[in-house]
Amino acid sequence: MKQSDSEILDVFARNVRIRRMNLGISQEKLAELANLHRTYIGMIERSEKNITLKNIQKISSALGVSPADLLSF
Repeated sequence: MKQSDSEILDVFARNVRIRRMNLGISQEKLAELANLHRTYIGMIERSEKNITLKNIQKISSALGVSPADLLSF
């Protein structure tokens, strides 16, 4: 089964948002923890950015999960 290009972005966005909210932190706080810009986090959570592997690692580390956790369907 082939998934659409945007489907993986949607899955990642949903997983980041859920994990962030479960931790009770804002997009701004997540951005600070991941050393990224706050608007970039918002764009990721809206599936507007095709995120790089480096930034997946930064975000997963900031959220305390593995990159695979954020990419799981």
